[in-house]
Amino acid sequence: MKILLAVDGSSYTKRMLAYLAAHDEWLGPQHAYTAVHVVAPVPPRAAAALDKAVLQSYYDDAAEKVFKPIRPFFERHGLKVNCVAKVGHAAETLVAQAVKGDSDLIVMGSHGHGALARLVLGSVATKVVAECKVPLLLIR
Repeated sequence: MKILLAVDGSSYTKRMLAYLAAHDEWLGPQHAYTAVHVVAPVPPRAAAALDKAVLQSYYDDAAEKVFKPIRPFFERHGLKVNCVAKVGHAAETLVAQAVKGDSDLIVMGSHGHGALARLVLGSVATKVVAECKVPLLLIR
């Protein structure tokens, strides 16, 4: 099974990885893992004022901070993970990557906000559920 892991470096990502480690059916050599981190784009006016190399370095550094603890997690379990960094809006980019990568499952941590908070704040997980045809496993 091709599993896309939506990662952002938060405690919810750590909780998701702990869940995977505790469930043999989700963590094992029978699966192919792709960890995807979406970096929010720098506003266009600010990006235009920056050198392209500086901007790319910012995006690369932001993604590496998230991937740095994920690689050892998979190494400890004797597994490989493909780390993919994208720039864009989180939900739309995750959905596009899941489709592009022909993923069988998306796994992501969620804050677990109630309906009122989602209505006011929005939620990446809610948007992914609404926009994606790929099954989604939310870990709270």
